[in-house]
Amino acid sequence: MAIDRVLRSNIKLRHLQLVIALDEFRHLGRTAEFLSVTQPAVSKMLGEVEQMLGVSLFQRSTRGTQPTVAGRSLVRFARSVLAEYERTRDEIAALESGAAGRTRVGAMVVATPTLVAPAVARLKSRAPGATVLIQEGDLTHLLPKLRLGEIDLFVGRLEPGYAAPDLLTEKLYEEKMVAVAPPGHPLTRKKGVRWRDIAPLPCVLPPPWASLRVKLEQQFYREHLQPPADLVESASFLAQITFIRQRQAVGFMAASVGEHFERDGFVQRLALPVDVELPPVGLIVVRERPLTAVSEQLVQCLREEAVQRKTKANGRRKRGA
Repeated sequence: MAIDRVLRSNIKLRHLQLVIALDEFRHLGRTAEFLSVTQPAVSKMLGEVEQMLGVSLFQRSTRGTQPTVAGRSLVRFARSVLAEYERTRDEIAALESGAAGRTRVGAMVVATPTLVAPAVARLKSRAPGATVLIQEGDLTHLLPKLRLGEIDLFVGRLEPGYAAPDLLTEKLYEEKMVAVAPPGHPLTRKKGVRWRDIAPLPCVLPPPWASLRVKLEQQFYREHLQPPADLVESASFLAQITFIRQRQAVGFMAASVGEHFERDGFVQRLALPVDVELPPVGLIVVRERPLTAVSEQLVQCLREEAVQRKTKANGRRKRGA
């Protein structure tokens, strides 16, 4: 096929960089500025690609540019190719310089402070020259990046609805959820906090689209209560802690995260049983894409950190028995 020949032989990296930039900026002038070329040069290069493929890739108007169906397909192809190019370039550069290489991790906030950060510390103790790029987000944001090769692995909650044949998942640990409040909050002095104590108070909850938000609201309904009306909604720990402290509000966190921020003096856990089932925390990689050596090392560090967490948790349970 002619298109197959064009994609294999005629399309150059500069063409792929062009379509990605056009998709990002949706404007010929801003794309030209980003690529450090003139606007006529951008128009000429885009015309070359469209002529090679025999299809229109972007619709031009006074308001800017919009990718066509074929344009969106080429953008996906371009992102995948350039991600693999950058990965290979970094591997070769690391070998030449004697450094340990670079790994790119997509992490949910629930895993960042208590799993990813200590695992990275383990990695750096063994390979100080290793570079770790962390991109935070949720599954909907990070899985497309994983499939395109823009990140090497995902660390976070393994929501069952996202399982797919092209992905390999590995469960690392499970944990419960806790309620937290600012240090010194009146509820921190109660030995038995109840859901009706929380319902009338300011609360910080996950966004409405998060599965955890639905489960927390169901917990209030099971107690024959309306969920709190005075809300701030955020998936960011920085925002959660800020508003918990600023508004003297109650929030909800994974147990390990609540313990982590309690040690740092930001919050205090409440004596409230939170009977909310959480998906396990674990890893996701693309099945047919081998990990680089440094990514493999980081995966091993994540496993070791998870084992250590389980050992500590078991020790605490035995002491409390």
